[in-house]
Amino acid sequence: MNDHSLAVDHVAKSFPTANQSLDVLRDVSLSLAAGESVAIVGPSGSGKSTLLQILGTLDRPDSGTVLIDSQDPFALDEVALAEFRNKHVGFVFQDHHLLPQLTVIENVLVPALAVGKPSHEDTDRARSLVDSVGLGDRLGHLPSELSGGERERVAIARSLLMNPSLILADEPTGNLDRKTAGQVTEVLLNLQKRSGAILITVTHSDALATAMGQRMELVDGCLVGG
Repeated sequence: MNDHSLAVDHVAKSFPTANQSLDVLRDVSLSLAAGESVAIVGPSGSGKSTLLQILGTLDRPDSGTVLIDSQDPFALDEVALAEFRNKHVGFVFQDHHLLPQLTVIENVLVPALAVGKPSHEDTDRARSLVDSVGLGDRLGHLPSELSGGERERVAIARSLLMNPSLILADEPTGNLDRKTAGQVTEVLLNLQKRSGAILITVTHSDALATAMGQRMELVDGCLVGG
């Protein structure tokens, strides 16, 4: 078993407004090990997306620490941080963010393209992942030729290409009907457990939240429950 880990300790984040600073995250702590999953719920504006941005190293906390595999990514310079993010964090977005001009296999290979020409191993892994999400016969299709659920499954395959420590899913079933959402949830969890990655989902879906190993809620800038 791998030794993936996430340790979030007393993270706070605020944003300036016209009159005063808005405290979005006040004191967030969270600890997860390889293969664990958690759903983070809460009303719109509670800070879920801000927390996901920080965990994904796309935004920096004002205070507190985030350690991914015992490393502090925010101690790195911007170039090294981008490399760390590409290797250690996989993202799954509500709107899948597939590139319309690229085929399924090319979209899955995008994280490898960010660091040069994909190797034969990268391509083999991409093919295997596409097969794992049930789209092995659609490798050459464009996103416009896929259903919403199929596009989301391609996004899941892409998020796992670099064998990340951490998968962050922002409303991954938000645009899908109930049946398709259930299928996408099953694919996501099966691949996450097989890879040993840590999975964090932000969602308004009770069904998705219930499928995760833990459920936590952002209340007044703090994570509660679990």
